[in-house]
Amino acid sequence: MRFDVITLLPELFAPFLAGGVTRRAYESKQIEVEFWNPRQFAQGHYRRVDDRPFGGGPGMVMMAGPLTQCLAAIQAQRSDRPPVVLFSPVGPKLDHASVARWSASAGAVLVCGRYEGIDQRFIDRHVDVQVSLGDFVLSGGEIAAMALLDAVARLQPGVLGDEDSHQFDSFNPALDGLLDCPHYTRPEEWQGVKAPGELLSGHHAQIERWRRDRSLEITARQRPDLIAAARASGLLSKADEAFLSKLP
Repeated sequence: MRFDVITLLPELFAPFLAGGVTRRAYESKQIEVEFWNPRQFAQGHYRRVDDRPFGGGPGMVMMAGPLTQCLAAIQAQRSDRPPVVLFSPVGPKLDHASVARWSASAGAVLVCGRYEGIDQRFIDRHVDVQVSLGDFVLSGGEIAAMALLDAVARLQPGVLGDEDSHQFDSFNPALDGLLDCPHYTRPEEWQGVKAPGELLSGHHAQIERWRRDRSLEITARQRPDLIAAARASGLLSKADEAFLSKLP
């Protein structure tokens, strides 16, 4: 799997790739990441990559020319034809299902915009997919690219210490798309607060029911839309519905 990242600030990625458990995915070459700076493909003494927007207005717009030349260099180096992804507020939100699809893919070209945006002609001609992290605006696409790379890396075999870890993440199908339950560790009592007795009981069925109920409770309070989706898909059991009916 290979991701080619088009960015004006490749140095932002250095600490990200070198730290945390996900670095194993890059060190083992399960995921290859190459960085491309469009400024290297710009013309003129100053290698300009942006200009003022037609029609006036604040800020600058990334020019189509340097981005197109940069993309052409990537495509010439790759034997496949990976999709071109632009991180943009107009795209659908990144979610677990899409991350899972990317984690099983051959990779992509990730375009990190800056300034007020990118010349629409480059988007219309070259971009296959637009992706958003949410209903807010970042200074550039680099943080979004890191989010996608991190989410994809942790799904690769051998990256996490426990192979089952990601199976019980929030939004995972193993949890029927619900939020994860709270977690506790030693000591059993901390600052006068004890860990839940169910988790200390050693009774497997009791522990699993407690975790399921807490997952249902948190999801119902924080993301009722996920409860509705699970219910519509027939993923909630009679015990789940009985518990939900008792919530205030």
